[in-house]
Amino acid sequence: MVGYSAKAGIKALSSASSLALCGLLAGTLTAGSAAADTLVPLPDGQHQGAHDVTLIRTGEHAMISPSLAANGAGRVVWMTGTVVAEIPDTPETEPGPHNFPTDNPGTNNSSTHGSSQLSTGYIVGCQVALGEDAVSLGLSGSVNLSSAGIGGALGVQVSPGEVKFVQIDYKDITTPGTYAVEYQDAEIEIQGCGGFAQARAYSVVEIVGDHYSKTTLYGAPFSIG
Repeated sequence: MVGYSAKAGIKALSSASSLALCGLLAGTLTAGSAAADTLVPLPDGQHQGAHDVTLIRTGEHAMISPSLAANGAGRVVWMTGTVVAEIPDTPETEPGPHNFPTDNPGTNNSSTHGSSQLSTGYIVGCQVALGEDAVSLGLSGSVNLSSAGIGGALGVQVSPGEVKFVQIDYKDITTPGTYAVEYQDAEIEIQGCGGFAQARAYSVVEIVGDHYSKTTLYGAPFSIG
């Protein structure tokens, strides 16, 4: 007959309970970490405009997290993507002077910069569904439009009913050719929106000169929570 030790049994039970507790905690932490960040893959897009300008967007995705402010009205999104513009014809110009985007209705948040230009960024709306109708309303001035800034980590204050343009990057186009803007984990922090928020990409090619044109490629709208 095999002997039984009460102390040994208690010790074994204690070890088993500790392992189970550790497993439970590990599972909880893993689930919490997974819930903290949400990866949103977004479809590629292409659009051909005037003068055979072609805009292509590939590899776009969003990583969405709650804001560190933890106030219920903020969230952070890291954007990644590549925008390529094929420009068969444009006047050869020198960049400048730059006055950067203004919020004048109907400008599509563009700027006067002396040369043709490729610019890309995101339209952010609070409690506004960013479908084609909403974008059209914004361009006609019915919704407040403004620039949040250029480059780096961008903080955007968006109140309910507002739509804001956030420029990520731009490239001057001084001669015909192929131009690209790539961005990885470009950080946009949204504050002031207590309801649902949406965003969608925009990319614009402006061709200056006697035959001015503007070609715009919009991305698919996605929820920021």
